Amino acid sequence: MKNWEEQNGQLYKEYEFKNFVEAFDFMSKVALLAEKSDHHPTWENTYNKVKIWLTTHDQGDVITEKDRQMASDIDKIIS
Repeated sequence: MKNWEEQNGQLYKEYEFKNFVEAFDFMSKVALLAEKSDHHPTWENTYNKVKIWLTTHDQGDVITEKDRQMASDIDKIIS
């Protein structure tokens, strides 16, 4: 789990890509991962940047091991 920050009770990270197509490709891969794990991020995309926030909603919007695992799995997508 590289460079994820804890902000306001959430894990947060911003990714930057060469262009929109690369950012969208990354988001598509994260979407498939989220569906498999039934753990969906809050995210934002502007052109080549993707911001992701992770928290476990059904546990009261706190950071859980589920969020830490998702963060690690997301990082593996671009490693």
